[in-house]
Amino acid sequence: MSKVIAINSGSSSLKFQLFDMPSETVLCSGQAERIGQSMGQFTIKFNGEKKVQKVPIPDHKAAVKLLMNGLLDNGIVKSLDEIKGAGHRIVQGGPYFSESVVVDEDVVNKVSELSDLAPLHNPAHLDCYNAFREALPQIGHVFVFDTAFHQTMGPESYLFPVPYDWYTQYKIRRYGAHGTSHWYVNRRAAELMGKPVEDLNMITCHLGNGASITAIRNGKVINTSMGLTPLGGIMMGTRSGDIDPTVVFYMMEKLECTPQEMDTILNKRSGMLGVSGISSDARDIKAAFDEGNERAKLTIDLYVNRVINVLGGYYTQLGHTDAIVFTAGLGENDSAMREQILKHSEDALGLSIDYELNAKIRGEECLISRPDSKIVVYVIPTNEELVIARDTVRLLGL
Repeated sequence: MSKVIAINSGSSSLKFQLFDMPSETVLCSGQAERIGQSMGQFTIKFNGEKKVQKVPIPDHKAAVKLLMNGLLDNGIVKSLDEIKGAGHRIVQGGPYFSESVVVDEDVVNKVSELSDLAPLHNPAHLDCYNAFREALPQIGHVFVFDTAFHQTMGPESYLFPVPYDWYTQYKIRRYGAHGTSHWYVNRRAAELMGKPVEDLNMITCHLGNGASITAIRNGKVINTSMGLTPLGGIMMGTRSGDIDPTVVFYMMEKLECTPQEMDTILNKRSGMLGVSGISSDARDIKAAFDEGNERAKLTIDLYVNRVINVLGGYYTQLGHTDAIVFTAGLGENDSAMREQILKHSEDALGLSIDYELNAKIRGEECLISRPDSKIVVYVIPTNEELVIARDTVRLLGL
């Protein structure tokens, strides 16, 4: 038995799960929030309990210290020596990493080099890694990349129609994101269908505050909706997704704003929040829609339209599709949004959906298509942390 910790760090947060492997039992989970702000919050959940501390968390090193103390003080581990490995989610692996890797100096240097492509994420990932390496000097570490699963795309999918030397000199291309989630639900759907993943074509829909859709042929990605960064693709909670580039130039002139200010607008003030003027949370928008709010209706209609456009395109690119999978916060829990997406797609894709069953499904694994559907449709909760833990055990030989 080996205890391994799966870590998902952001610029101001650190999420974690401690697993007992190979049983895959979650011993505890939690997060440190508002790192670097005047007051932070540390939460740890174990044995049905939840403990919350309001405390300054100046940096990731302090967050890791809180976590280590939480494990010991609550008796989750008797000694930190019980932890044998740590797996870290890394947003941007660029063209270098097509799978998870054991961390060494070369890996760290490459992740650092790619910080320009993920300035809010990769530096924070490395800060967190260094903090864990100091706190747990005796263990091995594994990096699990959001972009790795998407590295099987061909150039017809990953290149942008811009000067080719932008790609050769500056690494400008489609990298995608949420790869660990897409990989997990793709494999899990194949298990539920009782077929080898290599024999199936699938469209996986990771719909959350950040959202992406991926076309997978025989277990390998052939296209994904996010682009160079997580800003590209379909409409999201606060991100615009794909828009005419001229909009950016035109509005920068009208608003007299800098590139950094426009980046903030497109990443943090657009999407569902920008269109609705209400919230980035689909639950709030649904509540406003139920009260007759027209902009809430427009937001939902726009979101559904963006999703079905990608679904239809990927259906054509795949040639045939065996399964569609919904996952992540909205995909798993928003039955009304799933229904709208599926109803707009059912004639074109030959779907037959049990909408009464769909309406009951929140955060649980379920087949929601009927036997006569040409494509099976699943709701499958994602589990990126479990993938991280499994890769950590496998690569460290635990």
